[in-house]
Amino acid sequence: MDRHQGQRCRCPHGPRCTRGPRHGGPAAAALDTHVRAFPMDADEQALWRACGMNPVSLESDVTTMLTCLHYILPGRPVVSHHAALSALLPPPHDGADRISDLPEDLLRNIVSRLPAKDGARTAALSCRWRTLWLSIPLVLVDADLLPAGRRSGLQVARADARRVASAITRILEAHQGPFHFVHLISCYMQETPGLLARWLQLLAVKGVRQLFLVNRPWPLDMALPATFFGMATLTRLYLGAFGFPRTAGLPRAVAFPHLRELGLCCIAIQNRDMDFVLARTPVLEILCIQANILLKCLTLVSRSLRCVQIIEGIDLNIDVKDAPHLERLIIWTSSARDGLHRSLKIGHAPALSMLGYLEPARHVLEISNTTIKAGMRASHSTIVPSIKILSLRVCFGIHYDDKMLPSFLRCFPNVERLHLESNEAHEPTGKLNTKCWKEAGPIECIQSNIKLMIFYAFRGERNELSFLKFFLENARMLTKLVIVYCKGSFSSMTEANSKVKPLFAAKWASPDCVLQLFESALEVGDDKWLLNFEAGSDFSTRDPFACTAALRGCNI
Repeated sequence: MDRHQGQRCRCPHGPRCTRGPRHGGPAAAALDTHVRAFPMDADEQALWRACGMNPVSLESDVTTMLTCLHYILPGRPVVSHHAALSALLPPPHDGADRISDLPEDLLRNIVSRLPAKDGARTAALSCRWRTLWLSIPLVLVDADLLPAGRRSGLQVARADARRVASAITRILEAHQGPFHFVHLISCYMQETPGLLARWLQLLAVKGVRQLFLVNRPWPLDMALPATFFGMATLTRLYLGAFGFPRTAGLPRAVAFPHLRELGLCCIAIQNRDMDFVLARTPVLEILCIQANILLKCLTLVSRSLRCVQIIEGIDLNIDVKDAPHLERLIIWTSSARDGLHRSLKIGHAPALSMLGYLEPARHVLEISNTTIKAGMRASHSTIVPSIKILSLRVCFGIHYDDKMLPSFLRCFPNVERLHLESNEAHEPTGKLNTKCWKEAGPIECIQSNIKLMIFYAFRGERNELSFLKFFLENARMLTKLVIVYCKGSFSSMTEANSKVKPLFAAKWASPDCVLQLFESALEVGDDKWLLNFEAGSDFSTRDPFACTAALRGCNI
């Protein structure tokens, strides 16, 4: 039996979504959570049983969470695992070493493209090569140190992990630095007390620039050692499955003056410690958070932040208090364990041009200290005119969502690209209110600015069609409406076409609008397992919401 059978979550994707990737689907292929990648030992199992928890279920959930974490991590530098350490052609008749005669810069470039293990072995080639590897900025990926065929870094035997840890220690001690990129995700940090502190100290002394550091539980809350705060040369940092060290009492000089990108994945961090991080990172541009633990309110006060992304914000309130350069606030998914709304406050953010996903069922929106309520008309104090790209999740037919959606849209009068995901309700929607949208009144962004709308998870329900008719009858600037339905929602394209046929009976406000009907490669809920931060953090990507797995193959 599939371990997810019978388990249901109350995520935004509706009652049919499971707590893990659906077996046999694209998400399951990318995230093999059936592999026991993070097994507990007997002592750990006994500890959790004593706390009244089922170790099997807990291990299963943690494996899913941490598999997603590994998928979320940005890509690492490309190195060649097939590079030969000798010339492919036969040696010349005079016995000359042609490769060693190459210019120094070219040799350094060659060695820098090798995995650390092979790079170190080049020292045995000749006198010319002996110090070459030690003098280049190091790229160290611990998965490259695993035996061939087991280099994913996800499932690692403890014996292999111990050998990798020993190799890492030797490399960090031998190499003079700087360390351009260090990717450590394959070691059980708790097995060797003091080892992680030693590594971080070496990285600090030798000038690490980019660091990806993920713990292999258990325990889940292993704290980062204090030597973490010594890495002042960092420009990019991703941490996973750690407890963030307490910042109270740290010297005022502690800071990360060069850090531009920070990712906190499954990190237990208190509100005051998050405030400390933002205050001590004066050039931070990108902040990414996955599955916040302990953090209940993210207060954004930063003169450098340009992009904030959140995947699975848990019980998280967000307060954009003072962020003059913030351009993107992307909340890919969120949840509230108590079912209550969480606040999203937008204060001083004059550059904010991209926002979503807002959910009436989960978010209380507050703009300039004014809480947005159903039926509220737009005013100078309740709009964010800078927003050009907006994403919303709505349960059509749920009275509260239907009432709040027009109010949310009125807050963003200059939106040009609207992403709207239709969620399946957890409870019956009741009778169709045909007057809902007729009574909505004028909405400026629909009437005057929206050029593209992408409607996700279309099921052909009457409440969805009612909104779409209203939209088409009022969107004068619309050039394209893309309707995406989940894989398996309809038996054929003919059935899908029949579901949108009523839309053509409406009088479209834009004669130039094109309707594109598209079947997603993913079934309901699968997209949440294939989220990552790369598109949102890439400022050359105009619209990250249009780059999701659900839209692969769709020409937008």
